[in-house]
Amino acid sequence: RSLLEAFLSAEGLEISLTTKSPLVLRDLDLLAPMAEKGLVSVAISFTSLDRQLSRVMEPRCAAPHRRLDAMRELSSAGVPVTAMTAPLIPALNEPELEHLLEAAADAGAKRAGYVLLRLPLEIAGLFTEWLEAHYPDRAKRVMSLLRGMHSGQDYRSEWQVRQRGDGPYAQLIAARFRNASRRLGLNSARTSLRTDLFRVPPRKDHGSQMGLFDDP
Repeated sequence: RSLLEAFLSAEGLEISLTTKSPLVLRDLDLLAPMAEKGLVSVAISFTSLDRQLSRVMEPRCAAPHRRLDAMRELSSAGVPVTAMTAPLIPALNEPELEHLLEAAADAGAKRAGYVLLRLPLEIAGLFTEWLEAHYPDRAKRVMSLLRGMHSGQDYRSEWQVRQRGDGPYAQLIAARFRNASRRLGLNSARTSLRTDLFRVPPRKDHGSQMGLFDDP
């Protein structure tokens, strides 16, 4: 909260927040005034409308309905909301994609995005163990689809591939996302935070860090 207070007191400083937690609502009294000036947006990620699946995937995170309630309250207060369906895991929560976007739009989200599950380095082994422990009936299919979107590998780090993958199944997911977003009016208008209001804070003395590169 102290950081938000500092941002609010700064002249025209814009920020974007990403969270899984409805605790963001504790600071709605700070976020709403910033939103009035076009200086803040909030992205809330959620993975499933199935409480059981959500509990297994994110055991320490808020339930899906609480995240949707947070979207609704933020939106009602004028704070722009983005719904992030992430991570999207093929054959696990990926079949819910359209339903997730519908729920987000109903809760007032104006924008949406998705990120395919990423498995860099040792995360791949940990995820495979988790998958076989909780969903042994789907483990082989999930990993086969993921590898199919990464040229046979668990993960590829290239900029255009790491978050969306490539190949037929990745293209199908992308098309489904575009079609559902268009139908629901998500991402229909390009919105951005205002940057024209920012003013560099005045220096209080010559010893401040703002003067490090001044000519002597």
